[in-house]
Amino acid sequence: MQLTSLSLTQFKNYKHKEFHFFEDVVCFVGKNGSGKTNVLDAIHYLSTSKSFIQTVDKNNIHFGENFFLIQGTFEDNKEKNDILCVVKIGQKKIIKKNKAAFEKLSDFVGQFPSVIISPYDRDLISEGSEIRRKWMDSIISQCDRNYLDNLIRYNKILDQRNALLKQFYENGYFDKESLALWDNQLIQFGESIYQERKKFIEEFVEVFHPIYSYISSGEDKIELSYKSQLDDKSFSELLIEHKKKDTLSQHSTVGIHKDDLHFLIHEHPIKKYGSQGQQKSFLISLRLAQYEWLSAHLQKKPILLLDDIFDKLDSTRVNKLLLFVSQHQYGQIFITDTEKDRVNTLLNGLSFRFNIYDTEEELIPIVHEER
Repeated sequence: MQLTSLSLTQFKNYKHKEFHFFEDVVCFVGKNGSGKTNVLDAIHYLSTSKSFIQTVDKNNIHFGENFFLIQGTFEDNKEKNDILCVVKIGQKKIIKKNKAAFEKLSDFVGQFPSVIISPYDRDLISEGSEIRRKWMDSIISQCDRNYLDNLIRYNKILDQRNALLKQFYENGYFDKESLALWDNQLIQFGESIYQERKKFIEEFVEVFHPIYSYISSGEDKIELSYKSQLDDKSFSELLIEHKKKDTLSQHSTVGIHKDDLHFLIHEHPIKKYGSQGQQKSFLISLRLAQYEWLSAHLQKKPILLLDDIFDKLDSTRVNKLLLFVSQHQYGQIFITDTEKDRVNTLLNGLSFRFNIYDTEEELIPIVHEER
């Protein structure tokens, strides 16, 4: 699968810009703030309907305007698909495929997959469990529509249950039957999600461990595990035991929305005991394993986005990353960096055809190499 064209209108710092891509690897070079990452973010929108940086869509609109428009063409086995994403202040986001709008954005998920490696990945280690659950859910959802539907239903039911608990607390009464209605649905979807997450992690670690061993030269003992309150007790038992606590706290204190992923190195949390180098190796391996897992389950190669990582990684890890993607015949790759010469040097030794665009030269391709 390849992205062959991209058009930005009033998106972030771009008033209007068009690109045409013909190579395996496309690089954007320029100073920080020149718009390199914004191009990758636009590609991410066309892949996932979301930004990987900004959670509020309207904040990506060019200053002084009231909408942005991103258009692109994907080619897969000679089949062309034109994708459009438009966000207008005060209106619902629209995603179209070949001029036909998706009624639900969830119907779009997984059709044009991408994987991004960026400095923001550090949040997977440093932040709370929610970001790790979202990362896990985003991967599974691209391959399993039923999982995504169950996740959406679970979250809606959870909101309803929390609203009811708050109502009980404020009004000073408790209705066992009303709560049971939400509990039964929460159990149904929650247990299904739990089983699918367990299955995913079991498969994922088989892909992850060899990649980490390669990136780190096999020097560390690492572990990636899935932890849930449902590991020890059934969801129904947990809800019964925590009913009083839930009512007093006015929210649901147990369930799969409390799940987490544990990242360990030498049996200790990598957040506290891993060096910066070990953490970077762990994160790169997570993303490469994500790519491999998606590729196997979707039967198509996602687009790989590498945002400003050459400056953040030591040369050994950069070389291993690029050699890995080269040897494993990854699909189309988009790269951002601040130094043209560094990109040239790194890519010239590999079996890539690539273009380099300079964001300070109006994004005209300035280098083209073939091997």
